Formats: sequence, structure tokens, C-alpha cells
Amino acid sequence: MSKRKLGRESWAGLAPNGIGHTKPNHYLEMAKVVWRNRDELPFAWRILTQGVCDGCALGTTGLHDFTLDGVHLCMVRLELMRLNTMPALDVKRLENADALAKLSAAELRDLGRLPYPMMRRRGERGFTRITWDEATNYIAQRLAHTDPQRLAFYLTSRGLTNETYYVAQKVARFLGTNHIDNASRICHSPSTVGLKQTIGVGASTVSYQDWLGTDLLIFFGSNTPNNQPVTTKYIYEAKKRGTRVIVINPYREPGLERYWIPSVLESALFGTRIADEFFQVNSGGDQAFIAGVIKHLMENKWTDDAFIKAHTRNFDALKQAVGAYSTSLLESLSGTTDAEMLRFARLLGEAKSAIFVWSMGITQHRNGVANVRAIANLALTRGFVGRKHCGLVPIRGHSGVQGSAEVGAVPNLFPGGVAVDAIGAEKFTELYGFAVPAWRGMNAVEMIDAAHENALEVFYQIGGNFLETLPEPNYVREAVERVPVRIHQDIVLSPQMMVEALDTVVLLPAQTRYEQTGGCTETSTERRILFSPEIPGRRIGEAKAEWEILMRIAEKTQPEFADQIHFDDAQMIRNEIAVAVPFYDGIQHLRKAGDMVQWGGARLCEEIDEDGSPVTRFKTAGGLANFYPLELEAKTSNSKLRLSTRRGKQFNSMVQKQVDPLNGAHREDVLISAEDARRLQLENGDAIILRSAVGEWRGRCFIAPITAGNVQVHWPEGNVLLERGDCDPECGIPDYNTLVEIQRLP
Repeated sequence: MSKRKLGRESWAGLAPNGIGHTKPNHYLEMAKVVWRNRDELPFAWRILTQGVCDGCALGTTGLHDFTLDGVHLCMVRLELMRLNTMPALDVKRLENADALAKLSAAELRDLGRLPYPMMRRRGERGFTRITWDEATNYIAQRLAHTDPQRLAFYLTSRGLTNETYYVAQKVARFLGTNHIDNASRICHSPSTVGLKQTIGVGASTVSYQDWLGTDLLIFFGSNTPNNQPVTTKYIYEAKKRGTRVIVINPYREPGLERYWIPSVLESALFGTRIADEFFQVNSGGDQAFIAGVIKHLMENKWTDDAFIKAHTRNFDALKQAVGAYSTSLLESLSGTTDAEMLRFARLLGEAKSAIFVWSMGITQHRNGVANVRAIANLALTRGFVGRKHCGLVPIRGHSGVQGSAEVGAVPNLFPGGVAVDAIGAEKFTELYGFAVPAWRGMNAVEMIDAAHENALEVFYQIGGNFLETLPEPNYVREAVERVPVRIHQDIVLSPQMMVEALDTVVLLPAQTRYEQTGGCTETSTERRILFSPEIPGRRIGEAKAEWEILMRIAEKTQPEFADQIHFDDAQMIRNEIAVAVPFYDGIQHLRKAGDMVQWGGARLCEEIDEDGSPVTRFKTAGGLANFYPLELEAKTSNSKLRLSTRRGKQFNSMVQKQVDPLNGAHREDVLISAEDARRLQLENGDAIILRSAVGEWRGRCFIAPITAGNVQVHWPEGNVLLERGDCDPECGIPDYNTLVEIQRLP
């Protein structure tokens, strides 16, 4: 397809830099970032120009990436910069934990970096500074006398590295437990499970280069301009080459309608229309929509029958399941019309290539795995997997999480995706030299349930704040209160640290990825393992490398076997990862800024034949992709509205602004359709109360272009409405959606 220039038909408007529009003021925000970091500007500049981004998982290295030339910088990364440059907090503030408990998570972060180990025993007013020896000796003594079944580890996505994830899982197994999990489960565990079931791999099958030249770029349940802003530059370039952008969402996200890309002159001046086509569906209606689309593909003979015959199995089962659903049922569940499903099917049928991108709008459902399988089904019916400009992309919102499970920091898999069972345990027992447990561990949700049932003795958390990330926060608070010993390893304070334990809370100060001697690596969405070097600059108190803290504690817990868990340096960790995770081979050779290896190559499910030509081959038994019948279910009620949780100006649960610059919504605003507002006799700004089966929440009416019958509230504020225990049965991810009633307040 020939390259062409975008013209006025793709501009968002004639107002320079979007003056008068509700949109981010990137240049003003950049100036504010400079001001906030004014005390450490040289250090901040070195981080930006030499380090691998600790924001989303696009994998920007310095100010460049591996997809397009030019500068790549976004506000997600810049807003996080202060976490790396801020000074140490005054530990005297920690003498009164009750006072700190009244502060928000943002206010606690703003106090500064955690500089020293701190301890608080039950009944004490606050925390007392202790030495590293005192901290590690105490923790080691408790671990040595704790049943491994009553010990759990949890790691967040806060800039953690492959080295930290790997050492954490090895330490857990060294101590006899498989109770280890990480934040990726809360986001993309359905993607991993669903993709492995259908095509045999649990990662993005393409590189971002494939976006440039594909006929269709399709986004399901994703808002990349808000969460992965650099993608807008890829979308801009793809549109220049003729790509059409399709969005399937309940809400017409303004950032997906138009965006002003600050590093592209044309877009910075006049903005860019992102989506060419919008298909609005119900929250949870994606499977029904896809079923309707596949039905039309079959009826109009738009399926790629040659591909299906040569590369897949079980198509007849899918065909039979889809054929059994009536048009009226599909319309009711999907929230859209049969005509819209036909329109989307025609777009797919006329396209020669397509890439399917999704995020938490697809995964954070009780049927998240089934949603991912449905998208895979759709791609396979057209043969849009395993070749150039075609593929499946579960886009990651946080740096490093792609590598977390791949190097083994999950309860059901050892490094390299080896199953936690007798065979897997035997393999790693031989590799590590110590007995590795063969029983499946608990995931994060199960850990909280165990804590609530007084079944956890020691809970070791690296980052994270369960009070703001899981449904029914009051239940979660009760659970963490019941753990005798909680260890929080972090760079800043969080509200969960201020919750008193049954016995003791220990705070351990960690270094950021940029401070760690020997550098580190992360794995990006497109499977690139990227080296991020140590950045010279100021250091905070007695903070230590994340992996080193874990290792030292394990060594003191079982000193007679310390040599089995010891690493001299970060390079030694990477050397071992290359052995434990065969497809990470090459990580051991990454030593300087810009070094990178992409596991699996540019595209997964594509191999080079003997004659040098590319051929599609899936990583399943027999090399064939698996179709799965669509089994439709949805939360429905004649009187209640479907509620889903959304992100505003935030990074994970870290709320950065009270107003979303993309749509102007405040954190207390409830996005509701004009039709539902009329039915409920609501106007913009009205005070309202939302009631679910487990809680209630007060907010304000915000009329927005969202499918009737659906509402959205911000996360984590809306967690009080979500019911715990409502999880995907195949992967354990909580459902971040529910049914609510809305009433206007006087």
C-alpha cells in the first residue's frame, strides 16, 4: 500500500493545538513536570535519555523505540518521573501511623521516598527506624518458623524488572511455597490463558511494525491514548499508510475519536481523527457482538476457508454454536443491531489484513478468558494470525508485567511456562539444587481470602495496595488486618502500610530500576527484552535493590543452604534466566543501553520454511489453532444498569489528577447515556447514589456518549460496588463489572 500524507480530512479541527477542546495541554503539563523535578533535573534527564521507560509496556528505550524514528515521550512516563527524583521522606512522620492513615495514596506518595527499614509492632503508635540487620534477622526468624503453606508473596507492576520477578519466585520456592503472584493477573491473565488455548502462545503475536501497513487496526475494550499514549504516533503513521482504525467499546472514548500528538507537528497543530469506525456495544457484550459478526462472515462466505482447513481445528463446533443464536438474542446481549454486526463483518471480509488489540475492557470480566478466545476465533476465521500485518495484541499497561509470568512469578507456572506439577517441580529441583514444591499456589484473590480466614502467617508484598485494587475494600482491609506479619517492600508509602497487623508490619526501602547496580531488564508488550542501565545520580538513604533484599532474607532464613539462592550480581541472575527460560536466551548478553533481544522473533506463529518463505504454524499440539464455541452469558436486568469501572488520569491505582483531561470527567462522575438520564430524570451534575448487591457509592451524573443501559465509574473508587468472589473460573481474575440501580439525591 503506497504511503500518503494525511490531509485536512483527518484533522480533528482547525483550532491550533485544540484550543477550546477538552484535551490534555501536553506542553503546559511538560512544563509542570520540569518544575516538579527542578531539584534533580540532570538526573531526570539521564533517566529519560538512557533508561527504559517505567510507565506502560511499549518499551521506549531512552527517547527512542524500535518502531519509528524520532523522539518518543509521553505524559505517562513524565508524570511518573517524580517517583524517581523525589527526596527521602522525613521518617519522623511515621511515628504517628494513625495520622498518616488519614492521607490519600497520592498524599502519602508525595511525602517522599522511603529511606530506611521501619517496624511497627501491634499496639505501637507508629513505626520505628531499625537497621537492615534487625529487619532481615526478624523476617528470617519468622520465615524459618512459618509453614510454607501460610507464607505468600505478591509483586506489583511498579517498575519491577525481570531480575526481581525471577529472584522473587526462586526465593518463594526456596522457602517451600508456590504462593506467589503478581499484578499481571489483575490485568491480563485471561489473555495468557485464552491465547494459549487457541494459538499456543500467551503473548502478542506481532511487533508494532506490523501496525504500519495493516488494512484494519481494531481496538476492543481499550483506550490507548490514555494508557499507552505513544501508540497514537503508531496509529498516526499507520493511517498515513492507509490503515483504517476500528473501535469496539460501550463508550466513545474521546481520545480514540481525536488526539493531539505533541511530537507530530501536523497533529499537534490540528489534531488527528483516530477512529474511522466506532461500534458501541454493551459492557460484557463483546462475545455476542463477535458471534453476530462471525455469523455474517459465514453466511456471506467471507471466511478464509483455505486457511481454516489448513491451519485450524474445531471450526464446525464454532459454526454450530454461532448458528444456534437468534438475531434478537445477539442484538439484546451485544447492545447493538444486526446491521452494525453486518457492517463490521463486511469491513473484515473486504480486508486483506487486520490486527486485533485489546485491554482490560475485555479481560476484567468473569468471562475474560472466553472474551479473548472470541477475539481469537474472529481473527482465525479470516486467517489474520501468523503473518505480516496480522495478529493478536493484548496490550500491556505497565512496564515489566509481560515478563513476570514468563520468568515464573505466578502460582501455577514455573519459569518458562512450565506447569507447577510433579514433573515441573522435578525439573526445577534439578536445576536449583533444592526441593521445589509441586503443589499449585494461591493467586492474589485467594491470598486475600486466606488472610481473611486467618490462614496466612507472613504476607510479603513488593509494591501494591490491595485496599485500592480489589473488590469490596472493607473485606480486604479486614483480611490484611488479620495477617500476623506483613512485609511491605516499596519505594514510597501506601495506605495499606498504615493498617495495623496482628503482630508486626515491616517496611523495607527499595531502589528504583534506575538505581540498581548492574542494570536490569524488562519485557515489553511486543516481547522485546530491553536492558536498562544503572543511572548515575543521587541515592536514597539505605534503599537496596529489590532482588538483593529478597535474596539476603532467604540466605538468613536458611544460612546452611545460602549458596543455593545466592547471586553475586544482576548479570548472574540474567545468566540463570537464560537457562531457566529457554526462549529468553540472549538476555545474558544484554549489557548496555539500547541492547535488546525479541523472544520469538518479529512474529509468533510464523516460521520460515525450507525454501525461505514464511509459513503459518501454531504452537499447539499438531501445529493447528483451536476454535472454541462461543457460550454467551451476560449480567442482565430489566431495572438495573450494567456498571463497568474505568481509568481516568492515573497509572494503575495511582490517581494523578482529579479531572480526566480527555473527557473532563471528575473522579466522582458517573458516565451515563442521555437516554438513561432522561428515563431517570437526571441532569448533568445531579447528585446520585448507586447501589449494587454489596455496596453503595455517591457520585454525580455525567451525561456521555455511552451505550444505553450501561454506566461507568472510576476505578478504584467504584470498587465498593463490586462483589468479591465473582471471578473468571479459568484464570481467577476478579470481575470489575456489576449491576446497579441509580437514584437521584435531593
